[in-house]
Amino acid sequence: MDTLTGFHRTNYCGAFRQADAGKEISVCGWVQRQRNLGGLIFVDLRDRTGLLQLAFDDATDPAVFEKAAGLRSEYVIAATGTLREREAKTDKIPTGDVELYVSELRLLAQSETPPFEIVPDSQVNDMLRLKYRYLDLRRPDMQQAIALRHKITKIARDYFDENGFLEIETPMLTKSTPEGARDYLVPSRVHPGKFYALPQSPQQYKQLLMLSGFDRYMQIVRCFRDEDLRADRQPEFTQIDLEMSFVNEDDVMTIQEGFLQRVFREVLGIEIATPFQRLPWREAMDRFGSDKPDLRFGFELKDISDLVKDCGFKVFSAPVAEGGSVRLINVAGAADKLPRKQIDALVEFVKTYRAKGLAWAKLNPDGTASSSFQKFLTPEENEAILARADAKPGDLLLVVGDAKNEVVFAALGALRCECARRLGLLRKDDYQFLWVTEFPMFEYSEEEGRYVAMHHPFTAPMDEDIALLETDKARCRAKAYDIVLNGTELGGGSIRISVPETQEAMFRALGFTQEDAMERFGHLINAFKFGAPPHGGLAYGLDRLVMLMTGADSIRDVIAFPKVQNASEPMTNCPDVVDSKQLDDLSIAITRTEDSTSST
Repeated sequence: MDTLTGFHRTNYCGAFRQADAGKEISVCGWVQRQRNLGGLIFVDLRDRTGLLQLAFDDATDPAVFEKAAGLRSEYVIAATGTLREREAKTDKIPTGDVELYVSELRLLAQSETPPFEIVPDSQVNDMLRLKYRYLDLRRPDMQQAIALRHKITKIARDYFDENGFLEIETPMLTKSTPEGARDYLVPSRVHPGKFYALPQSPQQYKQLLMLSGFDRYMQIVRCFRDEDLRADRQPEFTQIDLEMSFVNEDDVMTIQEGFLQRVFREVLGIEIATPFQRLPWREAMDRFGSDKPDLRFGFELKDISDLVKDCGFKVFSAPVAEGGSVRLINVAGAADKLPRKQIDALVEFVKTYRAKGLAWAKLNPDGTASSSFQKFLTPEENEAILARADAKPGDLLLVVGDAKNEVVFAALGALRCECARRLGLLRKDDYQFLWVTEFPMFEYSEEEGRYVAMHHPFTAPMDEDIALLETDKARCRAKAYDIVLNGTELGGGSIRISVPETQEAMFRALGFTQEDAMERFGHLINAFKFGAPPHGGLAYGLDRLVMLMTGADSIRDVIAFPKVQNASEPMTNCPDVVDSKQLDDLSIAITRTEDSTSST
C-alpha cells in the first residue's frame, strides 16, 4: 500500500469544471467503478462532493496503467495529473466536461466486495443499510442529506446570533421529573440507588436561564425519550431549542417565521411567504381532524350530525345520541379515481384508527347519486348530506361516525391524507406552513384516570381562562402553539407561567400536593420567588425539518447513526450486556428468569 507522504489534495472531486482544464491537480477518494477498454482505463472517483473521471493510457505510462488495472470498487486512492476536456462529455454529472489524465496513482486501501452497491436511491433492505451504516453513508444522497443538515444548523446559529440569542449549554445528566414520556435513567456510582435522567428537553433549565437574566437563549441540543418509535420519531433526537423573555405569542412566532424563511431561501432557494396562516386548535380539529393538518389539498371535514341525528339509520343516529358525531370528507373528483376495491381497502384503513366502519356516496356525472347508505335515509336526508358536502358530479364522500369524537377526528384526519396520497396530491416541493394555536391546557388520560398537561406543567393558560384551571379543565386553553409543515409538527412551544400563584394552581389542577410539587419542581418553584420575567419559547425537531427539506420518508435517512423500531442499533449491536464489575460499581444486580431479565 502507498502512503500520502508528500501528497497534497488540491480540491474535491466535484469542484472541477471546463474552465479548470489544463490545471495540475491532485484528488482523493473511493473508486465508484473501473472500465478497462484495453489500452485505456477509466475510473470514476467519488468523494463527498461528487464524481470525477480519471483516465489512464497504457501507451503513455505502462506502470501507472498496470496499477489502475488492479483497482476495484471502493478501493481508496489518490491521484495526480492534468485536468483536460473529455472527448465524450456528459451532462449526467457536474464534472462531465472534464477528466483527470493521471500521471501518479497511489493505492491507499483495498476493499472487500461491499454487501450492496454504493449508489443513490439504493433499494437495499433497511436493516442491511443500518448494519453497514458506514457504507450506506458513502452514498451521495445520504451525504447530501447530512451536508444539508450541517447547513441548517449553521444558519440557525448565525440567524439567532444576529437576533440577540446566546447559545448556552444545559446539562445532559438531570433530575427525573416524570410528567410526559418515560425518562432514560442513568445510575449514579457515587450515589448508590439514585439515578440521573437524560433530558427529554432542556425545558426547566432554559426557564431558569430566563430567570437568570439571559433574555434570549438558543441551543442545538440532544434530547431523549423512551417511547415507541415511528417514521418521524427516535429515542434520541436533536432540537433547535429557544427561549425569550418579555415576549408574547406574536413575538415568538414572528422571529421563528424569519428563521424558517431564511433557511428555505439559503438552502433550497425557495422564498417562503410570511406571516404564516394561524388556526386555533379547535378549528384545526373541526376542519381537518388533526392538530397538524396538511394544507396541500382540501378534503375538509364536514359535520352532518344535525342532519342524521333523527334518521332511521342507527349507524348514523346512534353515535350522535351517545354524544359523538358523524362527519364526512368530500374527496373532490375521486369518484372514478378510487374504485370500489380501493374504497373497501379504505374501510380497513379507518379501522386501524378504531373507527367501526366507513360509509360512502358518489355523485355521478348525470347528477344521480349512489351510496352505501342511500336506501336507509329519506330522499330529503340524502339531498341534505350532498348539499352540506357541496358535492359536485364526480365527487366521492366518505363518512365516519362514532360515539367518541376523537375517533372520528383521528379516522377522517388520517383518511384525508391517505386519499391525497393515493391520488398523487402530496407534492414534496410544495411547502405549506401553519401555526396551530390555543391548544387545550389539559387532556384526559384513561391510563392515569386524571387530567394531565397536554404540553407540560409550565405552559401558561389563556388570560381569560385562568379561572378555569381548577374549575373546568376541559374548556381551559393554553398559550401554546405548534409550527406545522405539510402535516408534520416541526416544533412546538408556549408562553410559560411566570406568576407563582398561577403555577401553584396549575400543580393543584394536575393533582399534585404541595409536597409533590416541591419534590419534583422545588428548584423552579424557589427560583420563581425571586422575580420571574414573562417568557416563552419553542423547540424545533431538527431531524424532522431536514427530513421534509430533503424529501426523505423517515428521519432515519437524515441522522448519521439512527436506531431502528425497537430502539436498537444494528451496526454496534447496542444496547448490550455489560460485565459484572460495571454493575457492581453501580450497585445494580441483574435478576435472570427463563422469560425475562430485570434489574434490582
